[in-house]
Amino acid sequence: MGKLKKKGQAGAAKNYITRTQAVKKLQLSLPDFRKLCIWKGIYPREPRNRKKVSKSATASTTFYYTKDIQYLLHEPLLQKFREQKVLEKKISRALGRGDVSDAARLERNAARPDKTGKPRYTLNHVIRERYPTFIDALRDLDDCLSMLFLFANLPSTTAVPAKMIARCERLCLEFEHYLITSHSLRKSFLSIKGIYYQATIQGEDILWLVPYKFNQRVVGDVDFRIMGTFVEFYMTLLGFVNYRLYTSIGLKYPPKFDQLKDDQGAELGAFALEGVNIATKDDAKAITNGEAEHGPDPNVQAEVDKIVQQLRDESDEKAAEEGGAPEDAEGDEKPSDAIDKFEPVAPGGDVLPQPSYSSSDPSQLFSKFTFFLSRETPRQPLEFILRAFGCKRIGWDSVLGEGAFTTDESDPSITHQIVDRPVVQAATSEGGDGEDNQTSQKVGPNRRYPGRVYVQPQWVWDSVNDEELKSPELYAPGAALPPHLSPFVKPTQGQYDPTLPLEEQQTEGEAIDAELEDANGEGEESEVENDMSVASDDEEEDEGEGEEEDGDFGGFSEGEEEEASDDDEEEVTRQRQRELEAEISGRAVQSDKKNVDAKTKAKLEAKKALERKKKQEAEELERAKGMLSKKKRKLFEQMQYTNNKKSAEDLKLRQKRRKLEKERKA
Repeated sequence: MGKLKKKGQAGAAKNYITRTQAVKKLQLSLPDFRKLCIWKGIYPREPRNRKKVSKSATASTTFYYTKDIQYLLHEPLLQKFREQKVLEKKISRALGRGDVSDAARLERNAARPDKTGKPRYTLNHVIRERYPTFIDALRDLDDCLSMLFLFANLPSTTAVPAKMIARCERLCLEFEHYLITSHSLRKSFLSIKGIYYQATIQGEDILWLVPYKFNQRVVGDVDFRIMGTFVEFYMTLLGFVNYRLYTSIGLKYPPKFDQLKDDQGAELGAFALEGVNIATKDDAKAITNGEAEHGPDPNVQAEVDKIVQQLRDESDEKAAEEGGAPEDAEGDEKPSDAIDKFEPVAPGGDVLPQPSYSSSDPSQLFSKFTFFLSRETPRQPLEFILRAFGCKRIGWDSVLGEGAFTTDESDPSITHQIVDRPVVQAATSEGGDGEDNQTSQKVGPNRRYPGRVYVQPQWVWDSVNDEELKSPELYAPGAALPPHLSPFVKPTQGQYDPTLPLEEQQTEGEAIDAELEDANGEGEESEVENDMSVASDDEEEDEGEGEEEDGDFGGFSEGEEEEASDDDEEEVTRQRQRELEAEISGRAVQSDKKNVDAKTKAKLEAKKALERKKKQEAEELERAKGMLSKKKRKLFEQMQYTNNKKSAEDLKLRQKRRKLEKERKA
């Protein structure tokens, strides 16, 4: 006879453990347990059958894998949490005895771990465990950057200390400096939530969100303790990543940081990048916004150049003594810099796009220009994007902070100025000088410096996303800007594409309806013009009646009068019917069929033929659906529902665009 199995010691009941049991097993408080699970990447699990897993009468809500909790038993952070718990008990016990000085001493020792010899916990080993390779860390960098940029823009409160905000801001600026130096930034998009950025680092695409520089209001319904736990982990992660990125391009980490410049609002200008040795590349120097750059000692560099030249001369002499290399065989191919071409093997084959040398490097898109940012423009994102794409000289108004190439708006070296204010008329008072009543500009209202290009900020983003300089006329101050589309959404065939003309996307039925609406609109305008000349026509008719009285016209015969009256009654009835239909549908009254021109008749016939064709196709589709099985028919109907829903959304967008285009033409 086999052994009897006890309930809860095998199967699913053994594989899962409740949160209460896990906290008791680890001997931690619930907040510390949450911290540990977030840092170690352990999350709740949902069992297939809650009744089999639950060992108590009350239904448990949160379950974990037993192996995960067993793994946490060997975590070094557990001892740190227990030491912190012991310290808190000592402080509370001292306060209970009334020994305030002893409690203050214990608290001071806890606040200065470097002097007491008890270091605080670090998450370095956790980072190495969770990310064995550097690529793994890059793949998990999206949420890290979004969270740190968010906290860098928050105001300091009791839940979000100022030290955490300062460290988040410093780590983010260091990461931006790497993107500027390595030209790794690829795309950016202005959205309602904030500014999206995409960078490519070692083949991995990283996308993160940066909020706008507004005054953030911290609400009470957000649990900043949980978010602070994530931020603490992400700060350690980004510190590791920044160190690896800086050393990969030959830069020292951390870079030199000038606190005085940072207090004056320099931000990116508060850092000075330095190479590891004198062999550092030129593009890895400190970013100084056009000022004198820090480089290697010229005497040392001259000695190095001499040694390199001597080595080259010796190698050339040895090659000359050996008599040179033998001539290549006739059948061997000589190396060349020509690009391979992919030609079709068989006639009529697919023609592949041929590779070509790029005439312009996108990373140096703005390298030849000098920009000036007006004070109403967002300086931080513009400075970051312009520097990441090669611009070395960026000036701005002195109220935006330190670190500018120039604060003089009238500097003749400025080639582009970014403005975001509308065209404002000057309010000239009696005896006034016509100064702008909204902004005290250094130049008069609506005046421009000759030889300078004025654009709105969207020009920078659209040029970066398209990897080419857009036409400045489309982005002139006060102009209606083109649509700013997301570069992360790829257009799908059959869906609405704002970049294509409306005629290439609309269906045949939509084109006919639009033409008929235009024709009706023209007819209404002509009717209005006819109504304007009613008085003159009446006068001419009166004159004509007087002339007819003098003439010999004897009038209609009795049969002709009856036919004319019948036709008039039918025409009045039809006109009344059209008016009632137009009033119900809310459209304009259609003109009589006799007055419809040949083109409109042809369009109406085409519309009727298209409706008949659609009806026939729908009937054929219904007959074909009848041949399908029930399962396949339901699947097909679900596909049809999804396609019709997308088509309806595209139709709304096309109608909205058609309406806007008509308003612009009017």
